[in-house]
Amino acid sequence: MKQLLLAVDRLSTWIGQAFAWMIVALTLLISWEVFSRYLLNDPHDWNLDAQLMGYGTLFMMAGAYTLAKSGHVRGDVLYGFFQPRTQAAIDLALYLLFFLPGIVALTWAGWTFFQDALAIRESTFSATPLPVYPFKAVIPMAGGLLLLQGLVEIVRCVQCLQAGEWPSREQDVEEVDVDKLKQMVHADGAAR
Repeated sequence: MKQLLLAVDRLSTWIGQAFAWMIVALTLLISWEVFSRYLLNDPHDWNLDAQLMGYGTLFMMAGAYTLAKSGHVRGDVLYGFFQPRTQAAIDLALYLLFFLPGIVALTWAGWTFFQDALAIRESTFSATPLPVYPFKAVIPMAGGLLLLQGLVEIVRCVQCLQAGEWPSREQDVEEVDVDKLKQMVHADGAAR
């Protein structure tokens, strides 16, 4: 079971890291538009639509990655003081009451939304229209990945309730902690 959970973590991590490269593409796209608009006096009407769809795709495809890294926002003020079993019980209740119904609804509605857009070959309302249906295909895809990762997190909650400690998860990146950074560089924090 542990290998399956870590495999889903690796899948979410790989997809999140792959889509993170869209930041580079979007930066280049925006830089090119600024150059073209202000220096060449040749703006492109489709560029803003492409940027919005790119950022939307990036945001949606980062959901499963963020859940795999336990990076979604929660009320950590009290949560961090609880024992692992209490944390797992709270998480499990919230996954069952809110997460599962919400993500299932998102995925179902997203699939319908995509099918409708594909049926009419929906495009943007600009002089140079861009197809919208590929972007809308990302909605059910992101929902499915988030649902898969959410099921893994539910299993982790159940395992924590049984064992009294959180099972391991795939490691990737860690937030910068000033104290850890000071220890790493052996700085004492005193001004010199």
